[in-house]
Amino acid sequence: MASSTDELTHHFPPFFKVFKDGHVERYPFPIPNHHVPAGLDPNTGIQSKDVVISPETGLSARIFIPKSNGPDQKLPLLIYYHGGGFCAGSAFDAVAKKYITSLISQANMIVVAVDYRLAPEHPLPIAYDDSWAALQWIATHSNNQGPEPWLNEYVDFGRVFLAGESAGANITHYVAVRAGATGLAGLKIVGVLIVHPFFGAKECDEMYKFMCPTSSGCDDDPKLNPAVDPDLSRMGCAKVLVCVAEKDWLKDRGVAYCETLGKSGWGGSVEFFETKGEDHAFHMANADSENSKVLLKKFVDFIIGD
Repeated sequence: MASSTDELTHHFPPFFKVFKDGHVERYPFPIPNHHVPAGLDPNTGIQSKDVVISPETGLSARIFIPKSNGPDQKLPLLIYYHGGGFCAGSAFDAVAKKYITSLISQANMIVVAVDYRLAPEHPLPIAYDDSWAALQWIATHSNNQGPEPWLNEYVDFGRVFLAGESAGANITHYVAVRAGATGLAGLKIVGVLIVHPFFGAKECDEMYKFMCPTSSGCDDDPKLNPAVDPDLSRMGCAKVLVCVAEKDWLKDRGVAYCETLGKSGWGGSVEFFETKGEDHAFHMANADSENSKVLLKKFVDFIIGD
């Protein structure tokens, strides 16, 4: 008879499995990845440091700033929510750092990468709540009197962008809608990048339902199906870029999201971009490929073209 330490109760490959005694075992990340320390990147001159947003919850973030061109220059801010199925990934890992430094090198902006707490140990909607709390914390710096000097000194709070891929795109959408619905003061979200978004599937999503006990895992949940969100038309930004990949199993939901947003009565502009011949989050797995460079340029043009 199996002991409680090796008896499975839930199994969600390629993400994690849960055992009878409650412990969770994650599968290895599909691409080589590890945490990397903050500090100066000698190749780009980009500096980063880690900050604790909430000592009570442990919510934290990594702030990246480009090589300074003078103390009086205020730069756009990108708030980044990483992907990983709500249960993997980190703002502090090597894949995130490579992506963010590439973006900063071309777009010359500040980035705050939010390290929200992961399911299933921290059940959803905790990741959503953490991500919203991070935006609220950032907004407290808009009068240049916030707790973090880098944000006070370098950020133009009239040019804020949100971005995320996969589950991070789902979170990004949620935060943008909530910012518009609640009228968050102190900053102006100009644009939102929704990259290879996860918005569930036609069938109920058992893994999401397990991670979020308050959700049906089905299309009646506005976090999985924005079409049923009464606040969708209040999305708090001026423009949205939706990116999908041709071979991604999530592509159809990304296309549907773009169409739904366009018909919602929201007053902003939505742009759609598809990468042919590529799969989900290819630009994170192989950042140096030609298609990744094209996609990165699309992001940069969306930001600096404001």
